[in-house]
Amino acid sequence: MLVLVAPGQGAQTPGFLTPWLDLPGAADRIAAWSDAIGLDLAHYGTHADADQIRDTAVAQPLLVAAGLLSAAALDASPSVIAGHSVGEITAAALAGVIDDEAALRFVRTRGLGMAEAAAVTETGMAALLGGDPDVTIPHLEKLGLTAANVNGSGQIVAAGTAAQIAALEADKPEGVRRVVALKVAGAFHTHHMAPAVEKLRAAVGDLTVSDPTVRYVSNADGHTVATGTEVIARLVGQVANPVRWDLCMETFQTLGVTALVELSPGGTLTGLAKRALPGVKTLALKTPDDLDAARALISEHAGA
Repeated sequence: MLVLVAPGQGAQTPGFLTPWLDLPGAADRIAAWSDAIGLDLAHYGTHADADQIRDTAVAQPLLVAAGLLSAAALDASPSVIAGHSVGEITAAALAGVIDDEAALRFVRTRGLGMAEAAAVTETGMAALLGGDPDVTIPHLEKLGLTAANVNGSGQIVAAGTAAQIAALEADKPEGVRRVVALKVAGAFHTHHMAPAVEKLRAAVGDLTVSDPTVRYVSNADGHTVATGTEVIARLVGQVANPVRWDLCMETFQTLGVTALVELSPGGTLTGLAKRALPGVKTLALKTPDDLDAARALISEHAGA
């Protein structure tokens, strides 16, 4: 059984889109999406530096576009699909809930809304290395922080105000070796993003929505979601709520997933799966050179 997963913000690197644009029709698709959302995706995916593509309003559309482009090149039929944070929008499009252009318009609104919300208060995020989640999460709550990403394999990302992050660095949870501040624009997946939720809620009324055509696993709680309206409601709400990728991986295991392929720019979710899902074959699509290996893996594991 194959699961196809889409990475979230932070997976992008300068120039990562360049080799994908050489595929037949890829440059035309990127150009059409760029026109639709008023953002030059080809420029940002090929020539922009790390600081430019760290901008939330740029990074999020770029990631969804890359995920959709690599999925089209792969042309797989997974049994299960999921996405981490903004990757859920990619997953929703691939599951047939919304079309590709609608996904790009939605993520453009999301990125702009989150960037605006982040500008209100000085906030940030930090990764915690080591520690036990049962100890770490209550400690974060004591400091007023949110466990914004619970990624499995002991990996937790905390989010809150700059002062709260500083307090965490001075008062680490028991067992945590290091607290590493992340280069992001704000405290994503916390109450600080509430204004962005309102913008998205206003935007979804124009969407044409269908029910998923494959099993869709939500990162809100790891549950499968059967209706398109519920998928969209969760996409809106997750902006201000934690990502529970650990629960998604538990669901993959329960469903009997035997192989996981991560869409471009792959690597992060594959690394988590290698630690949390022993025995599951994994492959990350970093460049088109990985497509043949992915297709070979899929031929062995798809169709359940």
